[in-house]
Amino acid sequence: MPLSKETWRDRLAIPAIAAPMFLVSGPDLVVETCRSGLMGTFPALNQKTSEGYAAWLEEIQERLGAAASPFGVNLIVHKTNGRLARDVEITVQHRVPVVITSLGAVRDVVDAIHSYGGVVFHDVINLRHANKAAEAGVDGLIAVCAGAGGHAGLLNPFAFVAEIRRMFDKTLILSGAITNGRQIAAAQLMGADLAYLGTRFINTRESLAPAGYKEMIMASTARDIVYTPAISGVAGNFLRASMVAAGADPDNLQSSVKLDMSSEHEAKAWKDVWSAGQGVGDIEDVLPAAELCRRLIAEYREAISGLTHLV
Repeated sequence: MPLSKETWRDRLAIPAIAAPMFLVSGPDLVVETCRSGLMGTFPALNQKTSEGYAAWLEEIQERLGAAASPFGVNLIVHKTNGRLARDVEITVQHRVPVVITSLGAVRDVVDAIHSYGGVVFHDVINLRHANKAAEAGVDGLIAVCAGAGGHAGLLNPFAFVAEIRRMFDKTLILSGAITNGRQIAAAQLMGADLAYLGTRFINTRESLAPAGYKEMIMASTARDIVYTPAISGVAGNFLRASMVAAGADPDNLQSSVKLDMSSEHEAKAWKDVWSAGQGVGDIEDVLPAAELCRRLIAEYREAISGLTHLV
């Protein structure tokens, strides 16, 4: 069954997605997030092979059953991802409920996911990308705004959400420095259907991030985030301290890196230079994913209740 606005509202405790994070999101994080009422996701490229990707899907589906919130996977739709065709085939075979596409909105990929009733969300950083994705038939757009972790844009969320809503009436997801339940509620007030949280879920016990990564996030604030294309060839936000530790000068980065979205190239680029969003200053702990989800749900409901009182 397609994941329409009505069905995702029924199956999620609050309108929030734990974003797929390269080298961070795995089966444990996905399963615990979905069991707790939010949507858990992971990148297909977090497994080194397509066979490994299929094994993760089987594990997640077996552990979740039919009662939990829907889960999703991220597929890199770029010509340098040599696994794409095989990974799409595996995705269709396993009837993955939600597919998040990045770096290319391709009608054939969208049609393949739609063939079994799956839903396709596509991340965009500007209106040109949003229009191309809408033309490709996606079911939702992820507005990746200023301050988001990973590959991100520079647009203010108020401006970008308003622009997208003028041309797109399907599911709209907001990404960018969202770390708590109040901000999830704020995303809805701005006109989004769902909020997209990445960095906050790095600091969970189930994430695959090393301890030093999590400690660095807790020690950082927004001023410690560097926006640059020099790491992987696509502009994104990274922790300044991790660049220094890797021997780079954050103030004199060379941005001549060739874009290559193969799993080997990406793993090399991101292994020691760690990504995070500008919301790091709101993260002070490492929690089990289930406990974090309970906190987000409580904060969201409290925020909604407070809005009712204001009205």
